[in-house]
Amino acid sequence: MLDDYIGQQHLVGEGAVLRKMIEAGRISSFILWGPPGVGKTTLAQIIANRLETPFYTLSAVTSGVKDVRDVIEKAQKGRFFNEASPILFIDEIHRFSKSQQDSLLGAVEKGIVTLIGATTENPSFEVIRPLLSRCQLYVLKSLSKDDLLQLLHRAITTDVVLKERKIELQETDALLRYSGGDARKLLNILELVVEAESGDVTITNQLVTERLQQNPLAYDKQGEMHYDIISAFIKSIRGSDPDAALYWMARMIEGGEDPQFIARRLVISASEDVGLANPNALLLANAAFDTVMKIGWPEARIALAEAVVYLATSPKSNSAYLGIDAALEEVRRSGNQPVPLPLRNAPTQLMKELGYHDGYKYPHDFPGHFTTQQYLPDELTDCRFWHGQHNPAEEKLYQRMVNYWGKRYED
Repeated sequence: MLDDYIGQQHLVGEGAVLRKMIEAGRISSFILWGPPGVGKTTLAQIIANRLETPFYTLSAVTSGVKDVRDVIEKAQKGRFFNEASPILFIDEIHRFSKSQQDSLLGAVEKGIVTLIGATTENPSFEVIRPLLSRCQLYVLKSLSKDDLLQLLHRAITTDVVLKERKIELQETDALLRYSGGDARKLLNILELVVEAESGDVTITNQLVTERLQQNPLAYDKQGEMHYDIISAFIKSIRGSDPDAALYWMARMIEGGEDPQFIARRLVISASEDVGLANPNALLLANAAFDTVMKIGWPEARIALAEAVVYLATSPKSNSAYLGIDAALEEVRRSGNQPVPLPLRNAPTQLMKELGYHDGYKYPHDFPGHFTTQQYLPDELTDCRFWHGQHNPAEEKLYQRMVNYWGKRYED
């Protein structure tokens, strides 16, 4: 029953989009995107039961193109005129290859089947564009604490096996923490704890922790959470929040992330976000990377933490980052501009006769080791790519350029 479905009220609550389609008796093809254990498969089964239509299931892990075509053929033969299209539910659709996804296009477009796909990965990257354009996309959220508690109480009062045991939920923090918003994992943990006890069972945080004795953190190094957490980590450094940066790094460490991956991101952050506002940041980030390579865990966490705090608390500048991107854009726009003759080497007599190197001024021969001359191609003499940002360290560099080049560097 849809009313018994826990969570995702933004999709199945009163007046929500999926509930309206189900109540109307017709649904279009769609993809459910959300973390593991939030009810994607259950929701698809509820829809099929409610609409009383044939329901075919394929797993992208074990099915090939032939399996897809066989199901489509069955659906086509078994459908009666004016009857709702059979539902084809594909779990982990992101694991389907391009050819497997291509084999679905015709059947979905012609309405031979109504496709319901389930994925834990971003469909924008994992589902081919033609198929994605034929499907609505609905995002499922991790179950809230209230959702998980409701599920727990329902399990111990209605499950055929569990309701025969006297189970008291004295403490639930550990259960909820270890489940990570995953209903399937929550029920598995509950079952594991209950089966390990004889007689009446009183669930406490200590009991759950003792029974599990495992890393409770949900962190798939190949999945979307990997990218979400590293994104939060980098943005916390960029946003000058050392506490948040340390927290997200701790999440990665506890989740088993490769320390070299963390160190590489710190080197990038030092260049991209701190930059010329504090050039020492890049040196420290590189030193942290070197330390990771030399000593490994667990001591390397301290060097990484030092670098994280230093980067997060440093002044920020992205002028070098913006400068190289602006230069690349100009190169792509204007193509291969010729190098000015004075800047060219002249290793042969012919090159000297052609004017190579002629007129070049050696800066060290002049006061202050500087003299004005043209370094950019003729057509780009007025171009500016680097714009100094006004932090204490970079202001000195900017003022030096103003002194050297005058109006060219006056913003």
